[in-house]
Amino acid sequence: MNETIRQQLTRIREYWSSRTKRQKWIGIGSFLLFVIAISALVLFMTRETMVPLYSDLSPTEVGAIKENLDGRGIKYEITEGGTGILVPEETVDSLKVDLAAEGLPKSGSIDYGFFSENAGFGMTDNEFNILKLDAMQTELAHLITGIEGVKDAKVMINLPEKDVFVRDDGEKASASVVLNTEPGYQFDEKQIRALYHLVSKTVPNLPPENIVIMNQNFEYYDQQDGGGSLSGNEMVQQMEIKKNVERDIQRQVQSMLGTLMGQDKVVVSVTADIDFTQENREENLVTPVDEEKMQGIQISAQRITETFTGDKAAAGGVPQGEDPADSQGSTYMEGAGGSGDYERSEETINNEVNRIRKKIKESPYKIRDLGIQVMVEPPKANSPDSLPQERVDDIQQMLGTIVRTSIDKGYNQQLTDQDLEQKIAVSVQPFKGKVTFDEEKQSNIPWWVYVIGAVLLVVIGILVFFILRARRREEEEEFEEEMDPVETLEDINEIETEASARRKQLEKMAKEKPEEFAKLLRSWLSEE
Repeated sequence: MNETIRQQLTRIREYWSSRTKRQKWIGIGSFLLFVIAISALVLFMTRETMVPLYSDLSPTEVGAIKENLDGRGIKYEITEGGTGILVPEETVDSLKVDLAAEGLPKSGSIDYGFFSENAGFGMTDNEFNILKLDAMQTELAHLITGIEGVKDAKVMINLPEKDVFVRDDGEKASASVVLNTEPGYQFDEKQIRALYHLVSKTVPNLPPENIVIMNQNFEYYDQQDGGGSLSGNEMVQQMEIKKNVERDIQRQVQSMLGTLMGQDKVVVSVTADIDFTQENREENLVTPVDEEKMQGIQISAQRITETFTGDKAAAGGVPQGEDPADSQGSTYMEGAGGSGDYERSEETINNEVNRIRKKIKESPYKIRDLGIQVMVEPPKANSPDSLPQERVDDIQQMLGTIVRTSIDKGYNQQLTDQDLEQKIAVSVQPFKGKVTFDEEKQSNIPWWVYVIGAVLLVVIGILVFFILRARRREEEEEFEEEMDPVETLEDINEIETEASARRKQLEKMAKEKPEEFAKLLRSWLSEE
């Protein structure tokens, strides 16, 4: 046995020593590569695949789950900076069910389910109010977390203490919300208003102005009431509106002048100044019913007339007890010899006027100013005089009409011709940078060539038809020759003799094989 092993080792050494240096290096490299591949395959087959059990947890939740997994003896890995935990793939589903049955993960916050589990008579009002506030904050945070773009939310609510006396100007509640938003997500104005509305309606006696919402990057989400700063989305919308207004007017002018001069003869540019200020106001107007006479509708009238005649009346003046300012309808007449007459008349009329109450909401935007620049190429590019001045005046007049009807009347009550000239520019000059396309070259082949080609095609078609028809007839004749001739029925009493059978064979041979039949006849004649 030892001799056999020694012989094998000797052969191996002789084989190795007979190899070249390059072959030895190739052999060593192949062996090492084989070993590495086998090791990697064994490691891959025996390695456990770890998958996330939970992610984005708080350290308290991760600690509770870690303690539970240690008690179960299950292998795990903590990742994501202590906020996630990995377990073997084959145990992840069962672990989620078991942990959920044990109430894990526990966030440590109180929700409304706490009261159903821990209801009792030993709780004071102060403790109950604190737990109720905590539960309200937790439930509101859960509602906000369910909104798209929000990963997590923290809510702090401040409720005022109830006063013994009811007052109209009681203290209002306040709330602060911190959002953990997804990277790069932008909330539009509609979503921000919805957040404010959600928080305001969840907490009693909480006006929207007492709410502060911000994200983890200290970016505030302010609700726009029409007078605040513009958000990024509003800026984009206003720029889009401005672009659409300019584009619509540009297309209208381009289509109109292109029809008149040619589409490649006109270039139009439009610039617009748009006012996006929106105003909501309420007007209470009082106007007379009859605006010409500035009078209202008479609804009641009172007339008083007093007269007095006596010898001891005071001489002149205003009657006693009457204000001089109110004595327009009263008169006092002095008599001679110490006697006098007193007469007083008063008239009171109540008129009703028109009382108009208007709630006005202005349009979302107004065109404050408009400028149109037009470049026209004359019919003859190198001759500006080929476009008459009357045509240029018509173009300016059409553009002036567009400017007059587009600008809001509140900014320009009356546009003079001089104002229009400053808003319209018409330039007549040749276009140097116009793109030209090569025209397709027309074929120079005369028409009679097409006629001859068509005739040849017809002749070729007829020849092909006849050739196919002749070939078909030949195939039919060959098929008929191959078919066995129909034997005629013989009379029942006729007896076929040997001579008649030979005669039939010779006839058949003469029809089917005439050459062989001719050879047979020659051989018979030569024998005779």
